[in-house]
Amino acid sequence: MRYSNLAKIYEELASTTKRLEKTEILSKFLHTIDDKNVIYLLLGNIYPEHEDKKIGISEQLVIKAISKSTGVSSEKVVQEWKKIGDLGEVAKALIKSKKQHTLSSHVLTTEKILDNLRKLPELEGKGTVDKKLSLITELLTSAEPTESKYIVRTLLEDLRIGIQQSTIRDAIAKAFFNTKESNVAIQKALDKSNDLGHVFEISKKGKLENLEKVSLEVGKPVKVMLAQKASDIPEGFEEVGKPCAIEYKYDGFRLVINKDKDKITLYTRRLENVTRQFPEAIEYVNKYVKGNSFILDSEAVGFDKETKKYMPFQAISQRIKRKYEIEKMKNELPIEINVFDILYYNGKSLLDEPFEKRTKLLKQIIKSTPYKIIPAKQIITDNLEKAEKFYKQALENNQEGVMMKNLNSPYNPGSRVGHMLKIKPSEKDFDLVIIGAEYGTGKRSGWLSSFDLGCGSGNGFLEVGKVSTGVKEKREEGVSYDEITKLLKPLIISEDGRNIKVRPKIVVTITYQEIQKSPKYSSGFALRFPRFTALRPDRNTEDIASLEDIENAYEKQGGK
Repeated sequence: MRYSNLAKIYEELASTTKRLEKTEILSKFLHTIDDKNVIYLLLGNIYPEHEDKKIGISEQLVIKAISKSTGVSSEKVVQEWKKIGDLGEVAKALIKSKKQHTLSSHVLTTEKILDNLRKLPELEGKGTVDKKLSLITELLTSAEPTESKYIVRTLLEDLRIGIQQSTIRDAIAKAFFNTKESNVAIQKALDKSNDLGHVFEISKKGKLENLEKVSLEVGKPVKVMLAQKASDIPEGFEEVGKPCAIEYKYDGFRLVINKDKDKITLYTRRLENVTRQFPEAIEYVNKYVKGNSFILDSEAVGFDKETKKYMPFQAISQRIKRKYEIEKMKNELPIEINVFDILYYNGKSLLDEPFEKRTKLLKQIIKSTPYKIIPAKQIITDNLEKAEKFYKQALENNQEGVMMKNLNSPYNPGSRVGHMLKIKPSEKDFDLVIIGAEYGTGKRSGWLSSFDLGCGSGNGFLEVGKVSTGVKEKREEGVSYDEITKLLKPLIISEDGRNIKVRPKIVVTITYQEIQKSPKYSSGFALRFPRFTALRPDRNTEDIASLEDIENAYEKQGGK
């Protein structure tokens, strides 16, 4: 396919904020394509979501490539970037100016774009930067202005056309089936495969039964099932029924364990492959879990080597991203794996088996070994007093609270379900994304010290306030201004004096006293007395609170 055709669709999608219009544009376009790789490009990716590969190109290298392909100095490119706030638009403007003076051009195809871009993450060793620069420059030199805009945005993994997986999912349903049942079948196939391109290929044939045949594959990451909230144990019983399973809600990070014969892979809830970061997990699974092939859902929790007390998530979060000194980190910040569900075992999917049956199997195949790997602490009861006592015990053990689960419920990958509830103490919190920040003054000069918070809304984000309280000046005291500044600087998209706007990537947990209505912020709400609690590298923007969540919490507190 000509890349110019895809760039035209990008422009059409960017021109409207209406979801139905975007779906209509996409559904018509899907009839014109056969290559599933175009689906990945529509999402700003070059691989399916389940592949643990990123383009990994910095703004600085893109600036050099724009400079080299247009003959404009890097300084001029940076100057234009600061003025416009989008390197894609900068490339478009500069290449448009250049094209007016030259006639040479090659027709770019989506195949050529992918061929060059997929070489980038594979390059390593001496001369890597020059080789990457050459691959990018080759594309930009051949590109028409609008093509260059989206090549740059794809490189920076920020298409800015306002579509998500769900938009393309709806477009696939409309294009090839146009029934309500098809939406459900497409979503189920997507939840199991995490490959929208594969789902597109199957759907294009127009047979729903083919979608229903899509199954879990051991070794491929799967989106985890998520819980809804309940305010207390009585409400939990009311929602999930009696008796129910009650388990510790661990203060750790989600770890999905795949074993296929001798190969073990570990994934976070963001589908990141963290096998290398947790060698002890592989050892524990090999030693203490029976089975040739399985997929386990678990929570990895840090603990103090000396006291054996469980530690908060923030203490071990650094291990998720760590690529070096792994042995040292393993010894300093050990983990215990708490397994609470099983999705697949020895060639059979267990997604539709009742939860009670799945957990019985877990207890049969795991040799419970404290501080290494254990089945999650659990009771099955219909007794309020026993449930409250178990809840109190969880909190005394430095865990977040409890989970309440319906005994007959299936496992729904990628869904936030009502048959599994989380209950925590009354302190209120939201996971939000940082969308902007302000540089500090005085002793905080040079650091970003106040952070704009966003909730999810459709395909974008709305402000719900600012936070600075809870971040530390010294790294040894917790998450520091310096640490967050280093995370945000590569994400800056525009600057205005001391204020910056950033690409929404960094998810944080924020506690607050109450929610107020506020015309000051685009959401219409503000968090009163917000406090930074934790960085959440294990979560992405799909996991943050939505505007609907904010509205519901506001109503629950009495709408005042």
